[in-house]
Amino acid sequence: MPESPIDPKLAQEATLPLAGIRVLDLTLARAGPTCVRHLADWGAEVIRVEPPSFNDGLGGSREGYDFQNLHRNKRSIALDLKTEEGKTAFFELAKTADVLVENMRVRVKHRLGIAPDQVQAVNPRLIYASISGFGQTGPYSERAGVDQIAQGMGGMMTITGEPGRGPMRAGIPFVDLTAGNLLALAVMMALWERQKTGKGRYVHTSLLEAMVFMLDLQAARYLMDGEVPGQAGNDHPVNIPMGAFDTADKPVNIAASSPKMWAQFAEAVGHKEWLEVEEWKTAKGRSADRKRLNAAIAEVFKQQPSEHWIDLLERIGIPCGPINKVDQVFADPQVQHLRMAMPMQHPTRGATHLVSSAINIEGVESAVRIVPPRLGEHSAEILKEHGYSDDDVARLRGLGVIGEG
Repeated sequence: MPESPIDPKLAQEATLPLAGIRVLDLTLARAGPTCVRHLADWGAEVIRVEPPSFNDGLGGSREGYDFQNLHRNKRSIALDLKTEEGKTAFFELAKTADVLVENMRVRVKHRLGIAPDQVQAVNPRLIYASISGFGQTGPYSERAGVDQIAQGMGGMMTITGEPGRGPMRAGIPFVDLTAGNLLALAVMMALWERQKTGKGRYVHTSLLEAMVFMLDLQAARYLMDGEVPGQAGNDHPVNIPMGAFDTADKPVNIAASSPKMWAQFAEAVGHKEWLEVEEWKTAKGRSADRKRLNAAIAEVFKQQPSEHWIDLLERIGIPCGPINKVDQVFADPQVQHLRMAMPMQHPTRGATHLVSSAINIEGVESAVRIVPPRLGEHSAEILKEHGYSDDDVARLRGLGVIGEG
């Protein structure tokens, strides 16, 4: 008898590196879902646990771009954890999970009775992963935190923007995104360790920790040399020339701060005499005299269009590039080659795209295997997989413990 054909979609899913890992997703907003998205994109089975009357649309619709981009490749169960029946069902799910991810305020998980020690008591192999605003302990641990608050408290807004213009936030929620990225890394470390020990771990980070970590050289500059960085606009804080310059049509970024690149740059743009200016002979001197040097470069660059300068500098190996609007980003041939727009066939929106994973693993490819779910879309299906009968499901539905979209 001939073998049944294998569904190519299921075959691909089985080859993904996290196939076989089950994740309970109790996350809200952006930081936690960013962590879970990494796991979901690369093959983990993700069950999103939500209250029966809940819409985590970040202020928008579940059909909107933000929810859709954050919650692909998941199933949803709508479960009331404030009821004994709901909590019992949750612990049944937890018994077979490998990872639980949450970003509730610290006291909420304790009030619900699903804190790390409580869940790991029924599943010692579970990796319990948390993101908070300011840490699980300490004087700020009970505070609510969001991306912009962390940008301000973590120093970012005082080193972003033009000098004298006041604090400026970054144009993306990069603290949320970084915290999610770091938590996903911590989960993978804990899963690797579990292969050796057989035991789970409690791993966590916070928006404040992620923000301070991302200060990177600016933080080390203060910690080691005592320098308090300020705003430098589009200039690099210490290297020059490195920044944005207008051309005859649109601005470009250049980075020619090393001694070798500075010499190549000056000669390539037709101003070898710049190398003889005493103040510009060293990196420290160029940094101290950056206003005059930048003005000299700007005067030259505005005489030709951006493509002229990019072609010229690329030929001699000096990093440079256009400053694109978002529509120009996705029209860029390299971005298209990297397939950073992930295709999705949505039940109501039709053919559309989400932002692709930036991780590349040769031989496999992430994709939208499951479109972002309706609230509680898979409630009955998930409970039956965990031993509940049709009658059990009907009873819980009647009590309002579960919901289905």
